[in-house]
Amino acid sequence: LQYYAFQWSEHTALQYASHALRSDREVVMAAVTCDWQELQFASEELRGDRHLVLAALTCDWQALRYASEALRGDRLVVLSAVDRSGHALQYASTELQADRQVVLA
Repeated sequence: LQYYAFQWSEHTALQYASHALRSDREVVMAAVTCDWQELQFASEELRGDRHLVLAALTCDWQALRYASEALRGDRLVVLSAVDRSGHALQYASTELQADRQVVLA
């Protein structure tokens, strides 16, 4: 994983990677750990991977914007982002935007 972290130190590296690498969980995890914005270039399937999205959220709450629609409706994921900034609500599902517990988090 350290080898990948070195390779992914520059923003948008995944943008130019093959589909196979954008779908490789280990590669994408290394990329989002270095730069949360790399999540936007991950495969659709990996943008729906809860563990991977939570890792990106530890870097910045804005990673929620690149999470799958399903995860933007996932209470745990959204609470993780909202705990960092209330602004994350803009990327949450309509249902969670109306959820008292989430809004007050």
